[in-house]
Amino acid sequence: MVFFLGDGMGITTLTAARIYAVGEDGQLPIDQLPESAFVRTFSEDAQVTDSAPSMGAYMTGVKMKNEVISMQTGTIAVEPNQAGNHQCGTNPQNQNKQDTQTLLELAKARGWGTGVVTTTRITHATPASTYAHICHRDAENDIASQLVPSSQGDTYQRYNVKLKDGVDVILGGGKRQFLPKDQGGERIDQRNLIAEMQQAGYRVVYDQTQLSQMKLGKNEKLLGLFNTSHLNYDLDRTKKNLPEPSLKQMTLAALDILTQNKNGFFLMVEGGRIDHALHDTNAKRALQDTIALNEALDATIKKLRQSDPELKNTLIVITADHDHTLILNGYAKRTGKYVQGQETSVLGLVKNYNTKYKKNGRIIY
Repeated sequence: MVFFLGDGMGITTLTAARIYAVGEDGQLPIDQLPESAFVRTFSEDAQVTDSAPSMGAYMTGVKMKNEVISMQTGTIAVEPNQAGNHQCGTNPQNQNKQDTQTLLELAKARGWGTGVVTTTRITHATPASTYAHICHRDAENDIASQLVPSSQGDTYQRYNVKLKDGVDVILGGGKRQFLPKDQGGERIDQRNLIAEMQQAGYRVVYDQTQLSQMKLGKNEKLLGLFNTSHLNYDLDRTKKNLPEPSLKQMTLAALDILTQNKNGFFLMVEGGRIDHALHDTNAKRALQDTIALNEALDATIKKLRQSDPELKNTLIVITADHDHTLILNGYAKRTGKYVQGQETSVLGLVKNYNTKYKKNGRIIY
């Protein structure tokens, strides 16, 4: 099973990305899938969800409050302290709240391979909801600890034992959550989680060259940390020729490893920076990252057809956690696909809100 999620990738963003890439009459890979449907993603306490309870609902089947990562309904979101550590127990209503089993944990229990791929920090809300359980998405140092077999501490800081011997493939950004402050990270507990994961059998890579050359030994697992924080936007990665892998490259690398498991596998792939560009009202970067997610989807389908030509034993899902702010102006002429240097394109149809506040909401979502 491969679960794709475009963070903030609503209908209008998809429409604009389609026009941008292939024109009004063209089709993106998502358009060519045999089944489609609408989904409502409101959370337990809000009409508009954030990524945490939305992804948590996909992974667990349980509605939860905004900010909460894969916990029981009724769990109260409590912001972490200044050190970035949770304070879940400070609210009495959280005392008896339990975590909820995720699809990734269920896959682990059945002996499947497991993987998490994202263009955000791997401790960010969407990827975290596959493997972690905590009352607030911003407690990213504690979320990172739940990935590391040597982690100890209270309920929300120790290793998530449901991961058994660990998530097999973890690729994305967020190196700062794995290193102490004196080594360029944000941890004040002085733990070097990268070193701890290496001791637990993980091979670690930091750029596309290392990723492409990586060959795992028996029982080894893969951790890729390609940026201190989020990965760069796809537009910037290609324009500046940055050493980070694309979402497609990360996805294919994960599949190379996970398809070796004869029991099957579960892989989550997030195009997370679509959302960030939309918060910044930056249409071009948002559309390019939407296209990058579709390229990863297309490459996945082609690769899996090699061993399962009709995909009878394969489930591929692509969806979004919530919609976003992008709006196409009314009464606009058709533009066709984007051509570099062309003055008239779909980018000119995107409504530009020139207000006092340049960003929409907090950029983290």
